[in-house]
Amino acid sequence: MTEFENDADGVRLAKRVAAQLGCSRADAERYIAGGWVSVDGTAEEDPATRVMPDQQVALLPGATAEEALPVTVLLHKPAGVGTTAALAALGADTLFGNGRFLKRHLHKLALATPLETTASGLVVFTQDWRVQRKLVDDSARMEHEYVLEVVDEYISENALVAMNAAGTPAAPIKVSRQSETRLRIAGKGIRAGRIEVMCKQAGLAFKSLRRLRVGRMALSSLPAGQWRYLQEFERF
Repeated sequence: MTEFENDADGVRLAKRVAAQLGCSRADAERYIAGGWVSVDGTAEEDPATRVMPDQQVALLPGATAEEALPVTVLLHKPAGVGTTAALAALGADTLFGNGRFLKRHLHKLALATPLETTASGLVVFTQDWRVQRKLVDDSARMEHEYVLEVVDEYISENALVAMNAAGTPAAPIKVSRQSETRLRIAGKGIRAGRIEVMCKQAGLAFKSLRRLRVGRMALSSLPAGQWRYLQEFERF
């Protein structure tokens, strides 16, 4: 008879893993928090989960007891969706491409790049204080790139000049024509709502706005409503 067979309420998963692997309780908790432990074939991330003696507990291939690193999330936010609602929609079903999704990756995610509800495009959430500092505290030095579409059938040269004049010598905003009704806008320290104000000052009727890039990180082929993890080799 094992030490677990008399416990009608089961035992904590961390205790079971520690005994089963012959490792410390701290290592067992790290295995579990990292998503490396399955109970009856399903990954379990909570060390406090109670398991019964007849349940199958196993360590998944590639398991490591190293502390899980904080993550940064790149999301293609659809137009009309607020950042709070977009954050709530993050999950395994909207993860684009490869990546090990853990529930803990959604804990304490901070919004690093606010974006208007009416706009679409790249939004960054992070658990990493280094990314937060770079994108929030040093936001005045981080360039963002957008595509703006206006209602007007043609963007006049005067309107183009007025849009370019919205920047400052220290932080110029570069506005160039992509088509008769579409502009590319790139600049540092562009805050949410700034481009819409620029449109009004230039006499342009705002139609849609999409953020394509934050620093060196581009939206690329990330579909609307989906997200991916920032990779270790990627830098803003």
